[in-house]
Amino acid sequence: MDDRAGAATATAGAAGRFATRIFSGIQPSGGLTLGNYLGALKRFVQKQEEGIEAIYCLVDLHAVTVWQDPARLRANTREAAAAFLAAGVDPARSLLFNQCQVSAHAELAWIFNCVARMGWLGRMTQFKEKAGKDREAASVGLFAYPNLMAADIMVYHATHVPVGEDQKQHLELTRDIAIKFNHDFGTDFFPVVEPIIEGAATRVMSLRDGTRKMSKSDPSDMSRINLADDADTIAQKIRKARTDPLPLPESLAALDGRPEARNLVNIYAALADLAPEAVLGEFAGRGFDAFKPRLADLAVAVLAPISARMAGHLSDPAGIDRLLGEGAARAEAIARPILEATFAIMGMIRSRRG
Repeated sequence: MDDRAGAATATAGAAGRFATRIFSGIQPSGGLTLGNYLGALKRFVQKQEEGIEAIYCLVDLHAVTVWQDPARLRANTREAAAAFLAAGVDPARSLLFNQCQVSAHAELAWIFNCVARMGWLGRMTQFKEKAGKDREAASVGLFAYPNLMAADIMVYHATHVPVGEDQKQHLELTRDIAIKFNHDFGTDFFPVVEPIIEGAATRVMSLRDGTRKMSKSDPSDMSRINLADDADTIAQKIRKARTDPLPLPESLAALDGRPEARNLVNIYAALADLAPEAVLGEFAGRGFDAFKPRLADLAVAVLAPISARMAGHLSDPAGIDRLLGEGAARAEAIARPILEATFAIMGMIRSRRG
């Protein structure tokens, strides 16, 4: 057995290669919203309860593809970690850490910079949108961002990634990189990752405009529910959410052309773990004067305890840092053998250290 095959075989046994493993990364950009909870955090807890191995990473290396205030970045990273913990992610059962503490991410990203083609990256619509008209002024990191995202996933041999519509193109690139690496080196070392898109409210829309995604960047705070909002604020935002004068219909098809109504029904369904059809079955023929108070009560019941737990975690920043460090050590134990096997496959000589 040559060095390349031996390394790959050893890693397969040590890291559970191609067993179901979820990876998801969230940028620590601050201001997590109901959309982040329903589209991500709530799903993460469900996967944890199903016993699926999951790795959750606060991708601070991605964050610095645009300039970040250092103090703000530290605060945002701790806030994101507090949100994961408050939502129910258990660091004893699911890995939670921040990206910069595991250098294997950046090391594999360089390898993938050499695998991916310029033309592939040039087609990424997110780069075009974020760089704007003056692309020459954008950072190299912003351009190569999808290669780092691919490394985040592949350095753990993750098989599945929860993904929103805005990241589907990047996940396709991850698949292309894995396929090309495997083809170039005559191996099946990297899995071809599959997306996870599920649930009634994986894309939560603005409370002021049902055609736009709920976002922390919206100038109106009334457009979103922040995970840090208290009970009174949550209820007020639901009561003032934009709607239309029509009663709720009996079928989802009848909500076509009513984006605000559809959004509130989806939010109710996701918070209550119901199908949207079941929500309409209960409220069909009733107006929003009856629906909104029920939705407000439900939102407060689910979200206010999360807000309170977040505040508790944020009062102990050293505790958050300790948990992130412990998670990073466990992540490193998975990632390092996979990275070393990658180097061996490529013919790189690595001395045995430690």
